[in-house]
Amino acid sequence: MANLFDVYPLFDITPVKGEDVWVFDEKGEKYLDLYGGHAVISIGHTHPHYKKQLSDQLENLVFYSNSIQNPLQKELASKLGEASCYHDWNLFLCNSGAEANENAFKLASFYNKKTKIISFTKGFHGRTSLAVAATDNKNIVAPCNAVHDTLILPFNDVDALKEAFAQHDICAVVVEGIQGIGGIYEPTVEFMQAIRTLCDDQNAVFISDEIQSGYGRSGRFFAHQWYDVVPDVVTLAKGMGNGFPIGGVFISPKFEATYGMLGTTFGGNHLACAAGIAVLDVLKDENLIEKSVAVGEWLVEQLKSNPAIKEIRGKGLMLGIELNEAVAPLRKKLLFDHKIFTGASSNKNTVRLLPPLTLTKEQAQLFVDAFEAVTKEIV
Repeated sequence: MANLFDVYPLFDITPVKGEDVWVFDEKGEKYLDLYGGHAVISIGHTHPHYKKQLSDQLENLVFYSNSIQNPLQKELASKLGEASCYHDWNLFLCNSGAEANENAFKLASFYNKKTKIISFTKGFHGRTSLAVAATDNKNIVAPCNAVHDTLILPFNDVDALKEAFAQHDICAVVVEGIQGIGGIYEPTVEFMQAIRTLCDDQNAVFISDEIQSGYGRSGRFFAHQWYDVVPDVVTLAKGMGNGFPIGGVFISPKFEATYGMLGTTFGGNHLACAAGIAVLDVLKDENLIEKSVAVGEWLVEQLKSNPAIKEIRGKGLMLGIELNEAVAPLRKKLLFDHKIFTGASSNKNTVRLLPPLTLTKEQAQLFVDAFEAVTKEIV
């Protein structure tokens, strides 16, 4: 009998229903979801407006190729420009974060005819040609494929960045607005502004990977907007569709589109666009970006007196809580004893919190109480 390819460790829980920040399993148990399936649940499970938008599309579902007009794509692009304040940018729609990044790399090479891409330790850009294990080693050159090769530099090291630009002809620099899987590490203002300046000097492309940190999760629409920089390309996915598969490459006006430059089969389909439009509507109508700042700051304030915590990193509702030891036992107790989903990271001492942006202080208090109880038991 055919079976699944076993690459994910699975908890013995089968969700059957979701409602805002809550998930229910087949036994009727209720869980507080503070992970949102790798940050994909931005406006809460089964939000009424979201459900209606998808239901309306399903009434007359037709799948068209990208050679035929789809007005929902234009509506999504327009609303994304308004929400992000990048009004004159252009959107290429695809299906996932990995596909968004691969198309961003391709776009960069079309633009400047170069191939070497800089990424950084503890970074993650999907299962792409840049995918490598998070590492602290310096100046690792990792051949990727026939098109691109990558120079992996220490995160937040401006001197290493300058040296790389001096020694290599750089195609692009890709960096997360806030590093996600690596453990919720923030870039410094100096580092991000150095990327912008060096890219300008060498006609390289600044790619901001906002796949996890975008769509209001950090308290700005894009996390890079905390650092007073404007990149050339922004890659999108995860919270963009609230769980429906969608990705995008958001492209500044400096790039000129040509037919055949980028392509996709399923990208920008009607259901995906309906999901993306619904997310932007709810973010705006319910002021969820502003609320994510208030709840995130409140949560940090409640947690910081816990003596078991070594460090709290992040902004808004993209938080990493680091302890002095591995957090796997703690996360298991939170899940099975307190019915709270949290996330792991490649930093095995860090718990990641990536809840729906609808999270309230009252709901967050449940986590604060549970975390205090569990750390007293384990740490």
